[in-house]
Amino acid sequence: MVGIIDVGGGTRGIYGAGVFDRCLTEGIRFDYVIGVSAGSANGAAFLAGQKGRNYRFYTDYTLRKEGMGVTNFRKTGSFIGLDYIYSELSDSTGEDPLDYAAMMAADAAFEIVATDARTGKPVYFRKEDMAQDRYDVIKASCSVPLVNRPYVIDGVPYYDGGVSDPVPVERAFTRGCDRVVLILTRPVGQDKTHSRNALAAKALQKRYPEAAAATAACGSVYAQSVQKALRLQQEGKVLIVAPDDIGKLGTLTKDEKVLSQLYIKGFHDARTIKSFVSG
Repeated sequence: MVGIIDVGGGTRGIYGAGVFDRCLTEGIRFDYVIGVSAGSANGAAFLAGQKGRNYRFYTDYTLRKEGMGVTNFRKTGSFIGLDYIYSELSDSTGEDPLDYAAMMAADAAFEIVATDARTGKPVYFRKEDMAQDRYDVIKASCSVPLVNRPYVIDGVPYYDGGVSDPVPVERAFTRGCDRVVLILTRPVGQDKTHSRNALAAKALQKRYPEAAAATAACGSVYAQSVQKALRLQQEGKVLIVAPDDIGKLGTLTKDEKVLSQLYIKGFHDARTIKSFVSG
């Protein structure tokens, strides 16, 4: 059983979009897909067979004022317009609908990682937890602390899956995978920014202390998980696909040219996947 993990990373997730589009181009399929944050949206479009869809979101829709910006934050308390991106645009009557039927018909199991704000623990939603025009679990997985309010589903507040399980390698093997492709959106060895995590943790401390603790620790958890993936790669069980350089590109970068270059890099770097999957 072969799986693929996309760890997301805000607009850096366009790298994963390039990787998945290469897989669609070459007809590569997986038995299991797991996405964190923006990686969950990438995975959904991949399973739906919609090549190029995620590229449009990163280089057009997300850059609109409704998609991401100070205007959103002032109106809603959330910098990223999750309802605009994953409902208004993605619904069946939207500007760029997700092919829900095709996603559900795909043979692969699909999981989306979010963090329960009350416990700080990961929650692994399945594609069966979505419905036509109801993509709340993706919104929950993309709700970055400090940048967005927690996204509430059935009365439960959720934050970005990267808070609690930023690199779900163990989850993939627990679910039955014997080989896994791991998409990172920053170079191997480049860790998450601890200062930003500390700031977000401080903001969450009063209302969601467990989520605050998970946020403070997520940089260390990320680094440990990548080290484990590197060991598994030496054993032939994991293939890490990661950019060699992202310059100053951050989680909320809105430079279309820079983003397009990262997409091309992802498409190029994915050339090693076919032999890994077939081997």
